[in-house]
Amino acid sequence: MDYIEERKKIVEFGKKLVDERLTTGTGGNLSIYVPKDRVMLISPSGINYYDTKLEDVVVMDLDGHIKEGDRKPSSEYAMHSIFYKNKPGVLSVIHAHADFATAMSCLRKNVPPIHYVIADMCRELKCTDYKIYGSPEIAEEAYRVMGDDNGVLLANHGLLATGGSIESALGNAVNIEFLCKLYVYASAVGNPVALTNEEMDSVARKFQNYGQPKEDK
Repeated sequence: MDYIEERKKIVEFGKKLVDERLTTGTGGNLSIYVPKDRVMLISPSGINYYDTKLEDVVVMDLDGHIKEGDRKPSSEYAMHSIFYKNKPGVLSVIHAHADFATAMSCLRKNVPPIHYVIADMCRELKCTDYKIYGSPEIAEEAYRVMGDDNGVLLANHGLLATGGSIESALGNAVNIEFLCKLYVYASAVGNPVALTNEEMDSVARKFQNYGQPKEDK
């Protein structure tokens, strides 16, 4: 069995989706891309995240052919591979049916920059037009609307997040749900006030030095 470390992360982060209350049961899917081999490892279809084992993870090429695994892969594999084919630097994709993100997707509304955490992902969280799940059309629509961003809402469906690692993809998914929750709560009281372009520029500059300094090698 190849790609043991990637398999472990698919299993681990599938459980994190549940623990972070981003999905329930078998909803959603996640993948990791291995550029040197041009393959992705993706969660299987219809298996509870807490029941998923290393051997259940499916290895596929970017054209949808199974390279290793006996399980049926997630029906949304095309929505993962389209980013690996076309966006260098994307090494993980996460799709989830988080409550508030899904609620906003049912309104088919974009979420404005009402909190600075959005700056690490996009300037405005956009929502796609509706396309049926598991189709080439939803993959193409998600890719079109996301553009250079790292997150998007899928109309009447849920959220989609990308990242340079599965850790960053999960972080973006968590922030999407956080932003949607804030928007729903704030809208119940009044009209949320969005940050200006200048304020967002300042946040983006500040994010460049966020976290611990990198050690020289």
